[in-house]
Parts: sequence; C-alpha cells; structure tokens
Amino acid sequence: MAKPIVAVVGRPNVGKSTFFNRIAGRRISIVEDTPGVTRDRIYAEVEWLRYQFTMIDTGGLEPASEEPIPRQMRNQAELAMEMADVIIFMVDGREGLTLQDREVADILRKNNKPVLLVLNKVDTSNQSEHFYDFYELGIGDPIEISSELSLGIGDLLDEVVKYFPDTDEEYQDSDSIRVTVIGRPNVGKSSLINRILGEERVIVSDIAGTTRDAIDTPFSHDGQKYVFIDTAGLRRKSKIHSNVEHYSVIRAIAAIERSDVCILMIDAQEGVTEQDKRVAGLSHDNGRALIILVNKWDLIEKDNKTTNKFLKDIRRELGFCQYAPVVFVSVLNGQRINKILPMIQYVSNQHTMRVQTGVLNEVIAEATLMNQPPSDKGKRLKIYYGTQVSVRPPSFVLFVNDKELMHFSYLRYIENKIRESFSFEGTPIKMICREKPGGSR
Repeated sequence: MAKPIVAVVGRPNVGKSTFFNRIAGRRISIVEDTPGVTRDRIYAEVEWLRYQFTMIDTGGLEPASEEPIPRQMRNQAELAMEMADVIIFMVDGREGLTLQDREVADILRKNNKPVLLVLNKVDTSNQSEHFYDFYELGIGDPIEISSELSLGIGDLLDEVVKYFPDTDEEYQDSDSIRVTVIGRPNVGKSSLINRILGEERVIVSDIAGTTRDAIDTPFSHDGQKYVFIDTAGLRRKSKIHSNVEHYSVIRAIAAIERSDVCILMIDAQEGVTEQDKRVAGLSHDNGRALIILVNKWDLIEKDNKTTNKFLKDIRRELGFCQYAPVVFVSVLNGQRINKILPMIQYVSNQHTMRVQTGVLNEVIAEATLMNQPPSDKGKRLKIYYGTQVSVRPPSFVLFVNDKELMHFSYLRYIENKIRESFSFEGTPIKMICREKPGGSR
C-alpha cells in the first residue's frame, strides 16, 4: 500500500513551516515572520506510532490575490490538497478568525477530503479566546497546538492517523500485478504502455513532462490481470522548477510504493545517467521487483559486441540491482515488446516466491562449510538457522550467536548463495540478522 499523504495548508504566517519542521524532526522549511516565505511546498517522510506517511508543507493560501507569486502558491497548495488523503487546515489561534481563513475554508469544503482544523500558537494551557469563533467555518472541532513549544502535537497526529487505512491491509486486488513504469522524462514510458495495450490510452508527446499524474490503466492478457501505472518522469532536484513537477515527483514515488513490479526505462542513446541510478534506487529501496528496459535500441549502430558492452555498462552503473533482467527494445517499431508481459509475470512470481525452511537451511549449511563465517577476537560467528519471514520482497532472518560478528560482505555472500540456489531474478532480497535467545555469544 502507498503511504498516505498529509497536506498542511492555511493562509500565510500561521506557523505551517514551524509545525512541519517540528514533525519532520529537522529544519527543512525556511521559517521567518514574513508572510509568504515558503513558496514551494516541501515534503518529508514521517512516522507516528505504527504509521508511515508523507507530509507536504505548502505556501500560504491567498485566495483573493491575483499577484503572480500568491497565485502560484495557491496553485501549489491546491495541487497538494488534490493529492492528500488528509488535510491539516492551520489557523492562528492568537490572531483569531480572518476573512482569509474563511476563503481557505470555502476551498476546503469543495475538496471532499478529511480536514482537521488546527489552531496554532496557543502557547498556554488555557484555551484560545478565539476558540469558539472558528466553529463558524463549519469544518469541525478545532484542535489547539503550539508548534513552537510542541504542545498538543501528539494529540493532533493521533487524530490524523485515524483516517489512514489499516497498515495490515492486503493489496486491494491481489490477482492483479501492479506495474509502475519509471524513468527520466521523454524516454518513452507512455508510448510503451500504449504499445502494450495496443491503443492510445495515455497521452504521448515529444514535450518532456507531458504526463503529470500517475495514471492507472487496468487490463488483462492470457488470463492474467495487470494494472499499469504511468508516471511523470523523475528529474534531478536541481531541474525541478515547475510547481507541477514537484508534485509529479511525489506522485511517482507514491506509485512505486503501491506497485509490485517497476520497469525502469533507459534511453539507449544516452546510456545510464545519474538520474537513472536515483530512479532505480527508489525501486530498490522500496523492495520492488525491477526490470530494466533499454529503449530506442533501433537507433544504435551495432556490431557483435554492442549488446554485451551495453549490458556491462548497466551492471557497472547499477551495481546495487544486479538481479534486474535487462531487455533491449524499440517501442517505436515494437521490437521485443512481446517479451515484456512474460517477463513481468516471471519477476512477479520471483518477488512472491517462498522457500521451505528445511531447504533454505541446507543451502546455508553448505555455504558455511565452503566459506567459514568470520570471527573477531577469538569469537566466531555461528548461524543457527534461517527462515523466510515475508515476500514482496523475499525477506530472510538469520538467527546467530552475535550479530556484531556478521560482516556485511559475509551477509552478501549468503544472499548470493541463496540466489544461486533459488534464483530470485528480478527482485531484491532483504537479509536480517537476529541473535537467538539464549544463544551463546
């Protein structure tokens, strides 16, 4: 399931950025007394209790202003509200209800999203003298906090997470393979989906950045159901200028989080770029199965060494995802497009594969015989046994005598032996070390 998104909105200078920085645990947004300092919304990954979510800070809403900067800030905040699962509407509890607050409330009522009305800057245990005035907004019971003094923030977050789905909830459609197409702008993501579907289902344009939203397209083939998610291309942060593109990045990350398989598209003419590494890293870090498609292969002059050379370059540049199969395609002329759906189904099966505990421990025992575990100061690592604890991605726990003795290189060695025995092609593997209760150190 994708992480929920919480947007913090309100008129300028009500303390949104101070609140955001307090929640995020570090100073991210610029905080000044001057209204309108935060012009771009900024986002952070947040954890409260057992929930993880994305919080978006926005510039102040000035609904009536037609000046260029307030208008752009309004557009940004409206985009944030459109994306959000929960909206925190922040007002100034010291100053009281204003005309701007009423105008923002009018926008929120049309949005049809859960809204929590938060009175900030209530720096004492006494209720704000303006508390009951805010009932005029018709949004619900106000929640009083002080971002500056960290008062009431825990109670607010308790209310926020009540609107989140249960974290134990299974995929909404377990029969469908959810596939997210990722990559830099203009590498052919939308064209790929249209080619697979056999029809123009997604807007295709030569202008980079045409696709701004993550678009879900369900379909079936040979009895298997799929949902293809086309995303806006991910640019380097330094290249993100447009307010719409900031949100496209968040949408793309959210799309990766709710997918089973990611297809990373690389432009054959440009090779692997730093941004390709970053995009692949998002898939890897989220534990998603991964396929690498090298597009525009028809435009490359070739000899009998070209494919192997390109493949070696990919393996060198994307060393952290050696498990990902590589397919050389041309979306324009349909070259090898027929290989993509079978590959998706294959890596999805690998992503959800389980290994019996007995068979797994035979592999681990053989691996430790071939290459003895490391030792330190006379203590040698002992691996008592291993077990697979989950899928998506396949995750293994090794019970040991002292996890401090498990060097990362030996853990990688065990992972490689598991891959040699069971393949797990196309999926990352998660390896966890735990000390066996009562085991001798």
